[in-house]
Amino acid sequence: MYRKIDPNGWRRIFIVGDLHGCYDLLLAKLARQGFDRSADLLISVGDLIDRGAQNLQCLELLEQSWFCAVRGNHEQMAMDALSSSDEGLWLANGGQWFLRLDDEQRRRAAALIERCAGLPLIIDIEMPRRHVVVAHADYPLDSYRYGQAVDPELVVWSRQRINRNQRGRGAPITGASHFFFGHTPLERVRHFYNQFYIDTGAVFGGALTLVELTALPF
Repeated sequence: MYRKIDPNGWRRIFIVGDLHGCYDLLLAKLARQGFDRSADLLISVGDLIDRGAQNLQCLELLEQSWFCAVRGNHEQMAMDALSSSDEGLWLANGGQWFLRLDDEQRRRAAALIERCAGLPLIIDIEMPRRHVVVAHADYPLDSYRYGQAVDPELVVWSRQRINRNQRGRGAPITGASHFFFGHTPLERVRHFYNQFYIDTGAVFGGALTLVELTALPF
């Protein structure tokens, strides 16, 4: 469920919001940032697939040494659909692209979706002046500790915390300095206490948010 990343192995570390098949948009964003695939690391908050046009290309990022991701609810829906042959929920939420692939592409995509079972739900990066936690939807406890048990479904699906935050009833999560989440499309990055919501709706025509951890001003 958890994965630690040693920041000392990378020149710069970036976190990107929900991709949803926006592969070309990601590459353009990385080029503008001068991203170096031999020295820099990109961390995804999950939801690599569905709704966009380049889903297979986004899944293939999982094979790159400079890329890692937490599992999002769209990866979870795809995994569940392919393991049970009940594709209704996935297809209703953007999974139709899979049916439009040719046989070879479909086998390739299915293998990469199966690989998503090995993705962590939570990524932990301890840096000199900050301790960063990345999850798709939420860290569903009020105090963070590496390795403690949490409900996987809440980690990939829950909007309870952001809803409380938006109503002015939120609070910090203790145990780390920064928490980065995606899952909920927003017009802009929202910052509540030590929680940052960075799905800015790229697949719906919004911006694709890219945050450089090694250059955070806070």
